Amino acid sequence: MSYSDQKKGMLIAFTAIIFITPDALLIRLANLNSWNLIFYRGFIPFIVVFIGLLIIYKTKLLNEIINNGVYGFFYACVFTVTNIVFVISIENTNVANTLIMVALAPMLSAIISYIFLKEEPDQKTWIAIIITTLSVLYIFYDSLDAGDFLGNFLGLITASGLAIGANIIRAAKKNSLVPSAMIGKLFVALIALLFVDQLELKDGDVVIIPLMCIMCVAIPFVLVTLAPRYITAAEVNLFFLLETILGPLWVWFVIKEQPSFETIVGGSVIVITIAIHSILALKKNINYLIALLLTKV
Repeated sequence: MSYSDQKKGMLIAFTAIIFITPDALLIRLANLNSWNLIFYRGFIPFIVVFIGLLIIYKTKLLNEIINNGVYGFFYACVFTVTNIVFVISIENTNVANTLIMVALAPMLSAIISYIFLKEEPDQKTWIAIIITTLSVLYIFYDSLDAGDFLGNFLGLITASGLAIGANIIRAAKKNSLVPSAMIGKLFVALIALLFVDQLELKDGDVVIIPLMCIMCVAIPFVLVTLAPRYITAAEVNLFFLLETILGPLWVWFVIKEQPSFETIVGGSVIVITIAIHSILALKKNINYLIALLLTKV
């Protein structure tokens, strides 16, 4: 992996997570039931990305979708399930619990990469995964409630979907799976349409729903689909840990859903670990680039 790829991948992943952090807050603020909300989170991003891809690929868009083959099909399916269960999870437990479960994705991703792609994470990535996983368990120990079982379980399914999806992208790195993700969004909308009771947006939802669907869903899902082409799946998912701390903070500041002491302490450890890991990764590639240049002098 070149320095250019590493830098590009980290920038893409970081930008995606910054856009996605207010997502849980906007889900909380929306006055729609789960399936109505899921419909809009599928339909609006599908339309936005479809227009963008149509401008880029023009008449070749259908060929791009078909050429993604088995990778594209499985990615669209995993993407669909992940999108649906994430919203239902948020609405059946507190935001911190869902995002903490999502934070388990790096460990799952690293294991999947090692088993199926023979892509063993380096020592610093394993150390970062161990530290962040212990931090998640520390937070989770205090947050788990028997009444939140469904929400927590679906949060774990979301984490598994993110890990599997990132590895599919990694395996198909020569192909862009953004068109397949777009199809996944269409699947989300079509499935939700079977359960919606009304589609009219009222009051604040007229602003909240389009804002959420474009800023927190459409833009990030394109970026998250691109990032694993440049950095490992485990490294991509490490960036999702930022949402684990920033997502609950948004909810805390706006609607006073206060995270526990354990969430604050564990989240701080997570953010510091990600920062150190990213700096070390960039430093390694900078040193490699300097050495390469010196050999050519």
